[in-house]
Amino acid sequence: MPARQEVSAWRPHVPGVVEVFHAHFTEHAYPMHVHDVWTLLIVDDGAVRYDLDRRERGTPDDTVSLLPPQVPHNGSPATSRGFRKRVLYLDLSQLDESFIGPAVDGPDLVDPLLRRRVGQLHTALADPGGALEAQSRLALIGERLRDHLRPRLVTRSRPADPGVAHDLRDLLDERLPQGLSLDEAAGLLHAHPAHLVRAFSGAFGIAPHQYLTARRLDRARRLLLDGQAPGEVAAATGFYDQSHLTRAFKRLVGTTPGRFVRENAGRVPGPASATGETPSSATGGPPVSTTGHAAPGGSAANGPRPWRVDAIGVNSGERRGAGA
Repeated sequence: MPARQEVSAWRPHVPGVVEVFHAHFTEHAYPMHVHDVWTLLIVDDGAVRYDLDRRERGTPDDTVSLLPPQVPHNGSPATSRGFRKRVLYLDLSQLDESFIGPAVDGPDLVDPLLRRRVGQLHTALADPGGALEAQSRLALIGERLRDHLRPRLVTRSRPADPGVAHDLRDLLDERLPQGLSLDEAAGLLHAHPAHLVRAFSGAFGIAPHQYLTARRLDRARRLLLDGQAPGEVAAATGFYDQSHLTRAFKRLVGTTPGRFVRENAGRVPGPASATGETPSSATGGPPVSTTGHAAPGGSAANGPRPWRVDAIGVNSGERRGAGA
C-alpha cells in the first residue's frame, strides 16, 4: 500500500503563533532537527514516537506534547496506520527560554482541559472572524503551560560557561543564509575542527550540518507561507538551488515546497473554515493543503551563491539531502 500524506499549513494573523501545521502521515519519519520556536502538538489519530534530548518519548492518548526550541528531536509513526496530528509553532513571547529545561524533562502533558483548549484554538485559527477568540484561547493555553512547567524551574541550573558548542551554535545562527566552512569556524572559535564537531554533537545530540539545515528550513517555511516562490526562498535561506531546497524540505516536512504552497499562489488572504478545507491564502488565512502519495533575505535575481563544500556540511554547498 503506498504511503499517504496530507499536509495543511498557514500563518495566522495572531501574535505569538508562527505557523499552524496539520498533517496525516502513514510512513513519513522526521529526521533529527531543531526549531527556533516552541512546538505544541496534539495527535488526533494513531501515535508518534520521538527522541528528545537522547530520551525516547511518545504521544499517548489525549496528551499534549510541548517540544522546546533549540532541542533536537525526530519523529515517526508508532503504529502501522501512521498518525494524524495538529501542530502550533509558538514564538518565545508565549513561553520564554527559562522553560526550555522543564519542557525537556517532561514534554508530554496529560491534561484533558489543556488538550481541549488546544483543539478549540485550532478551530478558532481556521475561522475568518476568530482572531479575538484565538487570542483569548492562546492566553489561557500559555497560562496553563506555564503552570505545568513552573514547579520544575527550581531544580534546574545553567552552566556558567556554555562552552565552544554554544559558541558554534551562535555562529551558525549568525551566518544562517551565507554559511561558513568548518575551517573558518575553527579559526574564529580558536578550536580544532574535529573538536568542534565532537563538542557540538555531544552537547546538542545533532551534527552541525543537521542543525544548520533545520534552521534554514524553518526560515524557508515562513517565507513560502508568506508567498515567496521556492526559487527565491532557496536563494534567501542558503540552499544551493531550488532542487537542494526541495530535497531537504521533503525529507523533513514530508512534502515538496511547491505542494506546500501551490494552492496559495495569487490568491487574496482569507482564513479557511473550521473543518480545515482547502485554503485561499498562506498569510493570515486558511491552510494550504496538499494531498498525494509519496515516500517517507535574497531573491532569485541574485542567483545561487558559490557555497563551498566542507567535511561536515556546515556549508550548504553539498548537494546531499538534509541530515545525510
